[in-house]
Amino acid sequence: MARFRPRKTLRLFAPLHGDHPAHVPVWKREEQGLSRSLHDRWSALHRHCTDQSSHLRLSRLVRRLTHYDCGVRESALAELELATQLIRTGVHVTFLPESQARTADLECRVGGERFFVEVTTMVGSAERQRLPLRGLDLDEVVGEEEDRGVILTHRILARIRQKAKQLADYCDPVVLGISIPRADLQGDRATRPEEIWLDLKMLAGTVTVLLTKVPTLSAVLISLWDVEPLPSKAGTRLANVEVAERPQHQKAHPRVRLLIQNPLALASLSELQSDSIGQLL
Repeated sequence: MARFRPRKTLRLFAPLHGDHPAHVPVWKREEQGLSRSLHDRWSALHRHCTDQSSHLRLSRLVRRLTHYDCGVRESALAELELATQLIRTGVHVTFLPESQARTADLECRVGGERFFVEVTTMVGSAERQRLPLRGLDLDEVVGEEEDRGVILTHRILARIRQKAKQLADYCDPVVLGISIPRADLQGDRATRPEEIWLDLKMLAGTVTVLLTKVPTLSAVLISLWDVEPLPSKAGTRLANVEVAERPQHQKAHPRVRLLIQNPLALASLSELQSDSIGQLL
């Protein structure tokens, strides 16, 4: 007897209202669990993106923002924030349709030039255990805080390698945005986050070396919300790296943001694209 593959159907419909975005009353917004600020950012994206694909994805974004799983919520929040910030810098943003094939999240245009953005979040969970890292001799690192910083660096490198495989088929510039809300990668655990000291120059240098081996990535934008930057021991500075540090009390913004461009990218960011992304710092 012939065997048939079960057919999956997907409702590809989202109401479009032209210049009049869908109004969500206060009671409905509270029912969905969105705060006023989140709803305002969502509404701004809804007005900016006029295509049906973006509206469909934005409607799903609301459900993800109120999901019970911390990883799903943080991923949706990072996607919402980065798209909103790109719009503020003058970039036209379109949400790419979700599919079984792994693709980027955003298609961006500025000055007639196109680039793509993939947004990923490193969250972890309360059950995460300290995993041994091959090739890393922790005895050579002095201090427990520095050890955690080195471990975080290696996990960032692993995420870049993973995403580079997903984004290998693009011919236009591709930017990978990595958001790390908690540097200890302990999810939404209620305990106080561990204080993690991070050598930003070592992180930038190791990411640069890795990027030379994955030329399909044009740049990596890393947002770290709760790290403590180690004092710099050297006056040297990499020409392909931009770093922005904010005071610890500015909780509405990441503590550190790094934009690391790939010196050997197959499709490098143009000057206009680089300036637009640099404004995010």
